[in-house]
Amino acid sequence: MTATGLRGRDLVLVLLICLFWATNFLTSAHALREVPPFLFTAMRMGLLAALLVGFMRVPPRAQWTRLFAVAMLNGVLHFGTSFLALKLAGDLSSPAIVTQVYVPMAVLLAWWVLGERFGWRTGVGVAISFAGVLVLGFDPMVLAQPAALFVMMGSSLMVAIGTVLMRGLKDVRMVDQQGWTAVLSLLPLLAVSAVFEPGSFVALRDASGIAWGAAIYAAVFSSLLGHGVFYWLVQRHPVATVTPYLLLTPVLAIVLGIVFWGDRPGPALWIGGAMVLGGVLVVALRAGVRQRVLPSAEEL
Repeated sequence: MTATGLRGRDLVLVLLICLFWATNFLTSAHALREVPPFLFTAMRMGLLAALLVGFMRVPPRAQWTRLFAVAMLNGVLHFGTSFLALKLAGDLSSPAIVTQVYVPMAVLLAWWVLGERFGWRTGVGVAISFAGVLVLGFDPMVLAQPAALFVMMGSSLMVAIGTVLMRGLKDVRMVDQQGWTAVLSLLPLLAVSAVFEPGSFVALRDASGIAWGAAIYAAVFSSLLGHGVFYWLVQRHPVATVTPYLLLTPVLAIVLGIVFWGDRPGPALWIGGAMVLGGVLVVALRAGVRQRVLPSAEEL
């Protein structure tokens, strides 16, 4: 990974994005000690909707069905289950790594659903990523909570499907996509929390400043600034120039997990993590997918 194409201000900005997203794993993990995952997601979405409501436009009528599907997949299913996986895991390292497999998943879905082809090198990158998840799964830290790994894989699948659907949206600005995803997902998230997270609203009433601060951080720094700056950068540079830098996000999350959360990754996690991120890097760099696989607006 070199600075080719990103220098000076733009390089600093992409590094800030990675720091914002990595730190979000840490702040969200603290909040999930007090507030259950789907309700925490609703807090984040409600705050994001409040921030964007004054800037949103009503999308064309023909786009509503697809936009609603994207909101349910990304805003409800992906976010809700990714926070559930983070809570179940009890560590930051494994969720931060496994969430990256949505990229090779999106490649496979684009091939299956849209008939898009990819070269053998991309295929090797996809295979290495999934093999890395298997290796990572043997780490004692992951084996202690195996359900978290499966939930995170499911979460990655949801955002991979959502990413493919997002590509079909027409005349929908990024601020509208983010804003309407937040608005449309809010009530379903609250409903899921009411049904499956007993006592969640009592937890919300008793939530400390740490939980609310984490939700504000997620809405402002992870969603609004992180994704806003990312899409500004990809307007100035090819997607393939920006995307590889984003793999610093799980690396920084691992460092934060070790320093501030007490993570103790073993050899299996280091090896498997390197395989996952290496495979994703291969996919991101391949010319055949440079304009096809975008980091979604639904990163943690």
